[in-house]
Amino acid sequence: MEDLFKDFGSKVFGEKEMKSRLPRPVYLSWKKTVANEEMLDRTTADAIAHAMKLWALNNGATHFTHWFQPMTGGTAEKHDSFLEPDMNGEPFARFSGKMLIKGEPDASSFPNGGLRTTFEARGYTYWDVKSPVFIRDNILCIPTVFVSYSGEALDKKDPLLKSLEALSKAATRVVNILGDKDVKSCDISVGLEQEYFLIDRKYFERRLDLRFTGRTLFGAPSPKTQELDDHYFGAIPPRVAAFMKEANQELWKLGIYAKTEHNEVAPGQFELAPIFTNGNVAVDQNHLIMDILRETAKKHGFACLLHEKPFQGINGSGKHDNYSIITDDGQNLFSPGDKPAENIRFLLFVCAFIRAVDTYPLLLRLSASCTGNDHRLGASEAPPAIISIYLGSYIESILYDIYTKNSKKPITQEEKIAFNPVTGLSYIPHDNTDRNRTSPLAFTGNKFEFRMLGSSMSASFSNTVLNAIMAESVNQIADELEGIKYIQDIREKALTICRNLIEKHKRILFSGDGYSEEWVKEAKRRGLTNEVSANTALRKMVEPEILELVDGIGMLSEQESLARYNAYAERYVKQISIESRTLIDIVNKNILPSALKFANLLADHIEKNSKYGKAFIKEQEELLKDVLSNVTALRKETKSLEKEIARVSNEEDLPKQTDLAKEKL
Repeated sequence: MEDLFKDFGSKVFGEKEMKSRLPRPVYLSWKKTVANEEMLDRTTADAIAHAMKLWALNNGATHFTHWFQPMTGGTAEKHDSFLEPDMNGEPFARFSGKMLIKGEPDASSFPNGGLRTTFEARGYTYWDVKSPVFIRDNILCIPTVFVSYSGEALDKKDPLLKSLEALSKAATRVVNILGDKDVKSCDISVGLEQEYFLIDRKYFERRLDLRFTGRTLFGAPSPKTQELDDHYFGAIPPRVAAFMKEANQELWKLGIYAKTEHNEVAPGQFELAPIFTNGNVAVDQNHLIMDILRETAKKHGFACLLHEKPFQGINGSGKHDNYSIITDDGQNLFSPGDKPAENIRFLLFVCAFIRAVDTYPLLLRLSASCTGNDHRLGASEAPPAIISIYLGSYIESILYDIYTKNSKKPITQEEKIAFNPVTGLSYIPHDNTDRNRTSPLAFTGNKFEFRMLGSSMSASFSNTVLNAIMAESVNQIADELEGIKYIQDIREKALTICRNLIEKHKRILFSGDGYSEEWVKEAKRRGLTNEVSANTALRKMVEPEILELVDGIGMLSEQESLARYNAYAERYVKQISIESRTLIDIVNKNILPSALKFANLLADHIEKNSKYGKAFIKEQEELLKDVLSNVTALRKETKSLEKEIARVSNEEDLPKQTDLAKEKL
């Protein structure tokens, strides 16, 4: 029988390859570097680079690149050949430890928010030893961070790694205080569900708006959309299935456990979900997933659309971010266990999450902000802009009992629900929560699902924010617990902390319909924010409490945060301006010429048939008037839009410029 998965991980130089190819002392030194126990020295780096080079050459690689994630939201790479002349001028392959560890791209040519200029352009990339090296085509790709000459972060990976370190320290503190002294570090487990559309490439190539902006700026609704609910989980069309098969094979070679694929709700919409992995690697892998979906689609005559709302009137696409915290020995800190009401650690971390979200809702909203997501949020299974948490009735009732000091014996899940939909099965698994698809943050058994993130966005910033706010919240709890001697006293104090946190932050909990007008009014009454625009959400990045948070845990300095706001705000303006200019181009080059051609045909028809009397040309005359009236109105609006584009472009104050772009374009 053919081994269908024999190539899994064949293009990854991960721990398995390191262990088999490196001398044991070198391998152990690398392991200690990954565990933050020691620094990687030059000798070890040279040995790793040599083994990596031999492996890459054996797999057909001719070049290497430092693969990084600038503030464009995508990835970047510069290819260098292994080929160099030796002392005799003969070709040989060279790859040193220095080449592995450090690269030097031009930092001023990437979004940097003012940290770099043309006359101060130097930037560096440095190997991220915790993310495996891989081969794409003939290129050895080395995941790296990207920083300026003076060390400021210019990418999305560097703040993520710093936030992971801060969270690890904070979570480990609490776990140790609660009695588990063997835990030395914590990480996050992340599963990213990627939604996307497929359309025929021949239609994509004919649409300037899809090519330049990723979404349709003009169009008429189809007579049939998704109203029959017959696309979701339907049979996958053979052509799409062939595309998915090839995409899976490419992802498996890169060590990505592509697991689930299915039709989504909207026609032509699909989803791919990999198995969870650690957060840093999950973010890297999601970038690869998006790249491979786009590239594989081309081979099958498709265009893969990752925009959050490519078509009006049907569902948009998101990237659901499933988030949990895991100890170094594999314990999930969000796992309720068999008796969640007695699981002090679970209760503490859930309450810490509640506090974190209620304290920093705008930072979470900011992490899911882009121009495309403004069109998606608030309808068609996308959550609203109001940040809230859905826990499910079972977990919520446990927290309510803690809050009210209800000492009755908690009911078990088995007692709570008599669930037996199928006869003849002795074991019927059942979750301890329902699923609320209108909730931005839903507890789904042993993790929180952050549903706001847009499909085209990097998942780096959302997980950076979740790590940062959880680190701050968990540290607050650790400060209150530290110094208490006896475990029973620690448990009593932990329950008191939970009770206080629930009382102070219970407003963020909501189990109802997030789309209803009643919730908008109720959220306002509770004092919850409703930032519907990415423009206003971006401003929160430079508010004092946010600057203090990210600087306090060592994630971003104040200067880096201000630069990041500038870069994101500039991108916001540029994206909307591109959409506006594209719209004008379509009007002037496609719509107006077609409309005038149609008007001429009508005029000719009217002239030729006028001899038969007014009754025979009345409808054509009315239609001609409508066409010419619409042409006049469209031309007028286009000229007005051109003036507004110039006005936005000439505005030098960035906050005012973003306001103008939002209001006028």
